[in-house]
Amino acid sequence: MKDILFLALAGSLGALSRYGLSGATQRLSGAGFPFGTLLVNVLGCLMIGFIMQVGLNTDIIPRSLRTIITIGFLGAFTTFSTFSYETVSFMQDGAWLQASLNILANLILCIGATIIGMACGRLVAGGA
Repeated sequence: MKDILFLALAGSLGALSRYGLSGATQRLSGAGFPFGTLLVNVLGCLMIGFIMQVGLNTDIIPRSLRTIITIGFLGAFTTFSTFSYETVSFMQDGAWLQASLNILANLILCIGATIIGMACGRLVAGGA
């Protein structure tokens, strides 16, 4: 039961972090492109790569904490559902270039961030 409460708390923190960071980024960058969503997705991918690399190859991050961080915090923090909706909205508006850029930027940067996160995890904790 304790883990479920921590999971819920982590999810709340992830959602609040997403709201704050994405909103602040959008206010700074303007409404022309969903940079807030992109930033949150890239950071989420970076964090999950790092947490999983360290968590699966060492005892530094216990399994229950890894679950709380990845499912709770990062599950609420990352925004691929929002990414999908924004991409479809671009398509419906006939903004095919923006839709394509949004897809490519999210996929390339997020996969790259996951690889970098895993590499950082290897530097910290070792592993394959």
